[in-house]
Amino acid sequence: MEIKPLKLGTREARLPLIQGGMGVGISLGRLAGAVAGEGGVGIISTAQIGFREPDFDRDSLGANLRAVKKEFDKARSLSPEGVIGFNIMVASRCYEEYVRAAVKAGADIIISGAGLPMDLPRDVSEAAREAGRETEPALAPIVSTEKAARVVLRYWDRKYRRLPDLLVVEGPLAGGHLGFTGEQLEQFAAPGQADISHAYEEEIRAILQTVRSFEEKYGRKIPVALAGGIDNREKAQKAFQLGADAIQVASRFVTTEECDADIRYKEAYIRAGKEDIVIVKSPVGMPGRAIRNRFMERVMGGEQIPHSPCHKCLHTCNPAKIPYCITDALICAAKGEVEDALLFCGANAWKTDRIETVREVIESLL
Repeated sequence: MEIKPLKLGTREARLPLIQGGMGVGISLGRLAGAVAGEGGVGIISTAQIGFREPDFDRDSLGANLRAVKKEFDKARSLSPEGVIGFNIMVASRCYEEYVRAAVKAGADIIISGAGLPMDLPRDVSEAAREAGRETEPALAPIVSTEKAARVVLRYWDRKYRRLPDLLVVEGPLAGGHLGFTGEQLEQFAAPGQADISHAYEEEIRAILQTVRSFEEKYGRKIPVALAGGIDNREKAQKAFQLGADAIQVASRFVTTEECDADIRYKEAYIRAGKEDIVIVKSPVGMPGRAIRNRFMERVMGGEQIPHSPCHKCLHTCNPAKIPYCITDALICAAKGEVEDALLFCGANAWKTDRIETVREVIESLL
């Protein structure tokens, strides 16, 4: 397999590998810095990034914005020359403020999903001017279907006369919140499936065809990264054969020494069996993939789980109606309180059997 560098706007990563953003508190400065130091693209998740700040319960937004800078600086100290950026969910409350904080911190790239980042070019340009940056971060929307790709590309073309610097195609085997309906998940990824389906391969080809049409119009390349279920060299090679320019990998980096999560979170991955990986419904109605545990049994049994005062994480959330608080559940995960936690994971997380280093994971993929 020929390994080519990944061009991202004005920056270039030596390896065509992006470490996926994982919140809350799973991919922070230590993991992102380690991946960037090995030549990949290290990504910090802004989702409730300041949960360890002393004033998080009183001023979650202020704590989160402060932590954006702290975690980026930590990553940069580990990799002075590497490519480091942020994953920012469109569904976040105060999304634009997180974008401004990431730009001000010095992000090389902003990857944005959990919704379509329609006005990300405007938000980043304004933030770069405010911060006095000479160059803007690379911009990378996450899409899961050809329709979503077409909507974003067409809108950015018409309104901003620009293209993404990278398009991340997140497939049905990814972890965390998924960009599919329940029906689409049944179509593209049968329960227990460890590889992308033929149907989703066709969807990938359709996305690439749409991307090529915009490349022709602008006369420049839009790199495409394929994500979801890529856990070994064979899967990586298949992604490149399908036409991807890079891969995005998340779950494999959870069980690394450098991952920011508690060791008990990592051990939950190692203990999990294939039958423990399930599709769950988040409090805001989005399907997601996680490890079955005591908490998940309570949720699936219809129990209403008491929660803390609202930390204003997702703009679609109504605290009075949710069955549980996703912030509470994900903070428990990051802290290692694994039986009271939502343990997001990819479809192949159960294959993990030991703690590795970031370097070992990258070598096993590329």
